[in-house]
Amino acid sequence: MKIPFISLSLFTLVFSLACQKDETIVASVPPAPTPPTLPITYEFESTPFWSDEFNKDGLPDATKWGYDVGGGGWGNNELEYYTKENAKNARIESGNLIIEAIKERFENRNYTSARLVTKGKGDFLYGRFEIKAKLPQGRGTWPAIWMLASESNYGTSYWPDNGEIDIMEHVGYDPNVVHSSVHTKAYYHSIGTQRTGKTNVPTAMTDFHVYRVDWTPQKIEAYIDGNLFFTFENENSGWQRWPFDKKQHLLLNIAIGGDWGGQKGIDDSVFPQKMLVDYVRVYKLKQ
Repeated sequence: MKIPFISLSLFTLVFSLACQKDETIVASVPPAPTPPTLPITYEFESTPFWSDEFNKDGLPDATKWGYDVGGGGWGNNELEYYTKENAKNARIESGNLIIEAIKERFENRNYTSARLVTKGKGDFLYGRFEIKAKLPQGRGTWPAIWMLASESNYGTSYWPDNGEIDIMEHVGYDPNVVHSSVHTKAYYHSIGTQRTGKTNVPTAMTDFHVYRVDWTPQKIEAYIDGNLFFTFENENSGWQRWPFDKKQHLLLNIAIGGDWGGQKGIDDSVFPQKMLVDYVRVYKLKQ
């Protein structure tokens, strides 16, 4: 009667050891490695969802463009007065939008010009922005193609807390250089931290060029004629560095003088001066 007992005990021992051996083998297998996180590749639609080809002569299309009006210096000590619905300063001719700066006395200012805006008519969150333009020339001119926040969502000050994207800026005293910049609470010129790119474009004032910004949740990139020359990346460290998750609108203007444009004075003999815009096209970011 003891033999079955001994056999049962041996069977139990062997089975137990086998299980332990199996458990040891399983425990020694390393976990599968976590696949690396790849950066998101963003793409844009091939057809613009908002555009103006400027094919109808007359005043700019009122369904797409409004005006910033006045002559208070606009925070930069500019010297022009921006008019509204004045064909001398903003009109469409022969397939181009013409913004014209004129040397004339108006509303206690010595120059008139125009500042067209899409606010309330074209407000955008991300996208590809293409503007084909030929720039004015002459010391004292300061043309810009740029974007501002359509609402004040961050901080205590509309600017720079809510961000600015400069697709193209040019000053007449430095004629061969074109700039693209961003301004935020943490990065702007008044505190010496502005993020800017610049590139030589010797024909900016004689030929049309395509000025472009690609704006995604990841970064802002600036191009001229398809050539990348400035990148500003989202650091994911708060709105002070990246307020660019809210809608912005487009602005087109020629300023005269000011803190930057007027650093070398103004040559009144060059006026009038024009910025010609062949088209403005905005492409949606693919979701």
